[in-house]
Amino acid sequence: MKGSLIILAFFVAGLMVSYFGLVSPDILQNDLSSYVLYGLMFLVGLNIGYDKNILDTLKKTRPKVILVPLATLVGTLLGCAVISIVVPKYDMFECMAVGSGFGYYSLSGIFITQYKGAELGTIALLSNIIRELITLLFAPVLVTCFGKLAPISSGGATTMDTTLPVITKYSGSEFVLIAIFHGITLDLCVPFLVTFFCYL
Repeated sequence: MKGSLIILAFFVAGLMVSYFGLVSPDILQNDLSSYVLYGLMFLVGLNIGYDKNILDTLKKTRPKVILVPLATLVGTLLGCAVISIVVPKYDMFECMAVGSGFGYYSLSGIFITQYKGAELGTIALLSNIIRELITLLFAPVLVTCFGKLAPISSGGATTMDTTLPVITKYSGSEFVLIAIFHGITLDLCVPFLVTFFCYL
């Protein structure tokens, strides 16, 4: 949760700096977001490639576990499609691009800002931060109302790192492997799905 609040604080600081004209608008002309995006993609690759336990985790995982990230993916995208009816300003594919972040706010926010503009990128950033915060704050409620897999689906791509402790606490240690597999799978899907829906 602390990490999410720090990200949110930097976002608000950026808003304030630009609103009060403390930085020249010329800084936005140098496509810095592309370089940040390349750096992030490199770090994501390092993070996944450096963890030698990922392959062992995948080998131990039962085939049925594949249904958990698939259910999260399908449920999120269907929900976004329905939301697009209520929010006519953005079309269905733009809403689905936002949802395809699955809680991975830093990467999806930059992608969407680059392809669809700052306004939708900001919405993506905030909606993905909110997704993570809901999981962190309401995991016990989600388990009580919807079952032990609910915080895993709610956490999206964050279940392999930031939301894993609350999932372990409220769903149980037997769900750790599912949560890690779920997080890894959605983490890998984010760049492909976000760019796919941005292009449509």
